[in-house]
Amino acid sequence: MNHAEAGKPAFRIIDRLAGHASPDSAAEIIAGVAAPAASIEPKYFYDALGCRLFQAICELPEYYVTRTEAAVFEAHRTAIAKAAGTQHQLVDLGAGDCQKAACWFPALDPCRYIAVDVARGIVESALAEFAAEMPGTDFIGLIDDFSSTLNLEGIFGPEPVTFFYPGSSIGNFTPAEAVHFMEQTRRYCATAGSGLLIGVDLVKDHEVLRRAYDDATGVTAAFNKNVLNHVNKLAGTNFDAGMFDHIGLFNPDHSRIEMHLEAREAHTVSLGATTRAFAKGERIHTENSYKYTPDAFRALLSRAGFGKVEHWTDEKGWFGVFFASP
Repeated sequence: MNHAEAGKPAFRIIDRLAGHASPDSAAEIIAGVAAPAASIEPKYFYDALGCRLFQAICELPEYYVTRTEAAVFEAHRTAIAKAAGTQHQLVDLGAGDCQKAACWFPALDPCRYIAVDVARGIVESALAEFAAEMPGTDFIGLIDDFSSTLNLEGIFGPEPVTFFYPGSSIGNFTPAEAVHFMEQTRRYCATAGSGLLIGVDLVKDHEVLRRAYDDATGVTAAFNKNVLNHVNKLAGTNFDAGMFDHIGLFNPDHSRIEMHLEAREAHTVSLGATTRAFAKGERIHTENSYKYTPDAFRALLSRAGFGKVEHWTDEKGWFGVFFASP
């Protein structure tokens, strides 16, 4: 859809989800929660309320990720922009409200901005604002789930492309999944100068990590529990979020934060044509967030086919920003 009403700036929305849960989504949700080790994919956190709660998490004193990444961007903006290049196509993966990418518009001066996310309303609102302010830039919103397959065919042109994946969302993938995902971005980097600009949370004190995912005011708990309300709408389940407690912990064996929902008491949940009984203390695994050393993440990039890697970090070494090209 091309938004070019009289008097309004033009931008394009390509909606591959059409605003509805696909049968595959419902089946994926039900299969996950029906499994002996119940789980829900973290992509289902982000309904409208989930997006607002995550924005609130980013403001919490315990959640260092957003402000530390922003500090790395600010301290090394000139060097990062030189590495990433200007007048490229900027593909913002998991764009949300697009504000992180917008902070790079002056430095990167993209010829085309492609916001990829499942949340159409938030993307559409942001692009309307950007198109009014930057009429010479081509703005596209791609509403799609890229967690398993990144499909950008027919979306952009021959110019170099800079993929932008901030916030350490790469940590939600297992290392093998992360390599597969980054391989997909690398395949679109055939034009000289193209590459991947990515934020990565680094290994640090385990208690600092745990508090970031289990804050004292309970915002992260509300965010985690809200996933149950969202899957109720998507898959026709009847979870009661009040029947579960939020658990955030660091698993040192896998170098990852884990989030779970733990049943307060034994109860049964309807999964459409079937049911799932939860024992008291049984958990639904909702998120992993892997933490890397710089060398470990460079190794993942190498496995994904990126041969040249530049890296910046903050003074504490808490967060890394990498630009990788084939």
